[in-house]
Amino acid sequence: MLKLNLEHLTTKIDWTSYSEKVSKVHEMIEKRNGPGNDFLGWLKYPNTYDKVELEKIIECAKYVRENYDVLVVCGIGGSYLGARAGIEALNGLHSLKKPEIIFLGQTFSSDYIYETLEYIKDKKFAINVISKSGTTTETAISFRLLKELLEKKVGKEAARKAIFATTDKEKGALRDLSTKEGYQTFVLPGDIGGRYSVFTAVGLFPMAVAGIDVKALMSGAKEAMDEFNNSKLLENKAYTYAVVRDYFYRHNKPVEMFVTYEPRLVQLGEWCKQLFGESEGKEHKGLLPDSATFSTDLHSLGQFIQDGSPILFETIIYVNKPNHDVIIPEDKDNLDGLNYLKDKPLSFVNEKAFMGTLEAHEVTGKVPNMIIELDKLDAKALGYLFYFFMKTCAMSAYLLDVNPFNQPGVEVYKKNMFHLLGKKGY
Repeated sequence: MLKLNLEHLTTKIDWTSYSEKVSKVHEMIEKRNGPGNDFLGWLKYPNTYDKVELEKIIECAKYVRENYDVLVVCGIGGSYLGARAGIEALNGLHSLKKPEIIFLGQTFSSDYIYETLEYIKDKKFAINVISKSGTTTETAISFRLLKELLEKKVGKEAARKAIFATTDKEKGALRDLSTKEGYQTFVLPGDIGGRYSVFTAVGLFPMAVAGIDVKALMSGAKEAMDEFNNSKLLENKAYTYAVVRDYFYRHNKPVEMFVTYEPRLVQLGEWCKQLFGESEGKEHKGLLPDSATFSTDLHSLGQFIQDGSPILFETIIYVNKPNHDVIIPEDKDNLDGLNYLKDKPLSFVNEKAFMGTLEAHEVTGKVPNMIIELDKLDAKALGYLFYFFMKTCAMSAYLLDVNPFNQPGVEVYKKNMFHLLGKKGY
């Protein structure tokens, strides 16, 4: 389902020097005795997930599709990035499927929030609020505004039927509110952190509303889970990838550039940036994850990648078969000089751009490249890909000797912000 192409690394890696450590880390992950092990609930989740809840998710998603024009997903970080990445990857950027899925709760921008509220005020909308605690400031502010708008528009009773909360099973402000108001709730398991939560209701409910086959997604995740439960470095693509990342970090390549050739995968790059950045960036360690979409960004970042500071390597996520293709027509005047491409599909042009760029960056620019290659991108393949990155990240962070599952640095800005806002206790 996924091929990891290491033919363009521009260097040789001593795999044997990593084998023993990878085996030990694998055992630590599987036995759940490493730092942060209480947040390894995602590890076997494609096999242990609540099948009854999944059916409820699918049932409620059908209800939303049949009764609403818009679903507003209200969450931040891992509480929206996975769902958004999946929806855009599989449905594209201009999907005609209903309902429309839009996102709020990930910013304090008054302009963005005002424009979103104005956009939905005359539409029939439902809300999916996602927060384990219910007190995440960005999300809580947006949900308060959405709830007020919805209740004024349709009344409290109808609003109850239009609000779906994904939160902790037993405790927290959102759980308490949901119980009081009678909202339909889904569970974000206590042993799964936000950036590893795409296979929980956090990701599954919005994707199901968008018409995505979430059972196929989970099937792909389970296939990856089974395949990557293997301590042998060169037989486990997730661990091979983790070792390459670690090698370049330790050999003066502190930046990993995630590259795609499809605009519908931009949010997948954003999801990768959070997964790796928040998991590894601790104790003054870790690769800086960045992302780019080619050929678009070849006209901006391309010069730096080719000729700039030699600080990065590229990880290309490449899909061989597009969902749709477009044929380039002939023009009798040929003023743009493009008739040499007449009757060619755009996928052919995109492929040659990929091949030409790969050679330029590898051979001329001496930029190491890895290719994560998929034949096609459907729900099953996406589930496999999500799990591949998550298993990679656990290994990669442990190779750095950091806890992959906490984020102590994130709390610093919150404390400063709360102090400046005058929140009691700060």
